[in-house]
Amino acid sequence: MGRYINPGFEGFREIIEDDYIDKTGILDIINNSIGKKRKLFCISRPRRFGKTYAANTLCAYYDCSVDSHELFDSFEISKTDGYEKHMNKYNVICFDMASLLSEFKRNRISEEKFPEYITQKIKSDIFDVLPETEKMMSVSECLLAYVKYTKRKFIFIIDEWDAIIREADENAQTSYLEFLRELFKNTAFTPQIVAAAYMTGILPIKKDKFQSAISDFMEYSVLSPGKFARFIGFDESDIRIVCKKSGMDFNKMKWWYNGYTFGNVSGIYNPYSVMNAVELKKFGSYWKKSSAVDSLMEYIDMNFDGLQEEIIRLVKDEEITVETENYQNDFKTFVNKDDVLTLLIHLGYLTYNSDKRSAHIPNEEIRSEFRSMLRRAKNPKLVNLVSQSKKLLEDTLASNETAVSNAIDRLCESNYAPMFYNNEQALRSTIKLAYLTAVDHYVKIEELPSGKGLADIVYLPQRGSPYPTMIIELKWNKTKESAIHQIKQRNYPAVFESYGGDILLVGITYDINEKKHLCRIERFTIEP
Repeated sequence: MGRYINPGFEGFREIIEDDYIDKTGILDIINNSIGKKRKLFCISRPRRFGKTYAANTLCAYYDCSVDSHELFDSFEISKTDGYEKHMNKYNVICFDMASLLSEFKRNRISEEKFPEYITQKIKSDIFDVLPETEKMMSVSECLLAYVKYTKRKFIFIIDEWDAIIREADENAQTSYLEFLRELFKNTAFTPQIVAAAYMTGILPIKKDKFQSAISDFMEYSVLSPGKFARFIGFDESDIRIVCKKSGMDFNKMKWWYNGYTFGNVSGIYNPYSVMNAVELKKFGSYWKKSSAVDSLMEYIDMNFDGLQEEIIRLVKDEEITVETENYQNDFKTFVNKDDVLTLLIHLGYLTYNSDKRSAHIPNEEIRSEFRSMLRRAKNPKLVNLVSQSKKLLEDTLASNETAVSNAIDRLCESNYAPMFYNNEQALRSTIKLAYLTAVDHYVKIEELPSGKGLADIVYLPQRGSPYPTMIIELKWNKTKESAIHQIKQRNYPAVFESYGGDILLVGITYDINEKKHLCRIERFTIEP
């Protein structure tokens, strides 16, 4: 076994030592492509959605230098027709490009020489087996000699393939893409050497103008994952098993980490965050900040092509339309706000509905990250919005009805309010915007079943918060008293009787003649 050629199965062995969710069915897709023209795959998915797990799975299964039966015999792949035919039958080349690039940068070598650095790694492993290849100039010749000697073709597995696209300059990117073309778009070489190739990363293959730079690869992205959709993340059945084993609350797990849609598969959970919550026995955000999203703050602060308004709509739990077709699949070429939003989809900060061509924030973990982005914004209008929202919450908790009414009036006149202010839904949109920062202390629930009906908006204090529960009832062109009356008449506070403590009843209405918001606040206590 070498470092890059036939690295063995230890990576996969370590994975299955934990509570492994069986995703080995992905191997059957690759098996069915071997020996056929369509055998090159580029699978892009967000960070922390199992890219490296998949790469380790392929390495362990195909590597001819080991016997992997004990690792796979109990999993889904063992029940397929091609299981024995392809297991441990190929040479494997496996690279983690992100790790290689970090190692390369530490050596302070010019970035455009990165492909040369990779080829030296490959040739070094080959030379250990075939010393006569030392004099061969090209990596193609070395690989061809290795195949002839072993009588086995290669399965190429390239993890984080797009690291250099994300982190290096344009010259280095061009050089790297040429290197990939040499391996996978060489009609005299590729058919003799390559049994199949599996590249995985965050971004789809970078476009040359409007075409893929490596056109022979079949691309499956989060926008169009096709048959790979069910192997991205955890589904509900997986989570029920995880929660049963760990004793974690299923509904809370769903609130925090569910909500992704990939192709025709919906209700997908972020596996990295789920397993962190299980390990630490604590729900929260495990979405560590990335340099990519930090750089996007620049565009949000500039209100790039109206992006700021779209971010506000997203934080209000609205869906927004996103045109994804023209994005160039890099971190630099942004022509309009749709390009920035498409990148956020690839990063996993938004989820995409291909039928409606729309995006939204998938779950509470990501909502908390967006709220953090807003608090860090430098644009004066956005800073003012966050400041107003904080003050509004303070005035609501202090039962300052006049201040609350005036604050909502001012917000309604801002650029962030609904364009057509003509019904209760528009009022609801404004109120969600007004209480934007309340979710730092509360869980927001809309249409909560309670008593004899549905409470419009409920803010339930997070665990450990000293704040009271807030029930907000909205009315269009009716009295503020009628809103409070409905809360009482339909007994909306009933659902909180087991909790006890203070509850604020907040009635907010809009007078279409006076064009003013009116507010009524009452407080009472439920004994536990």
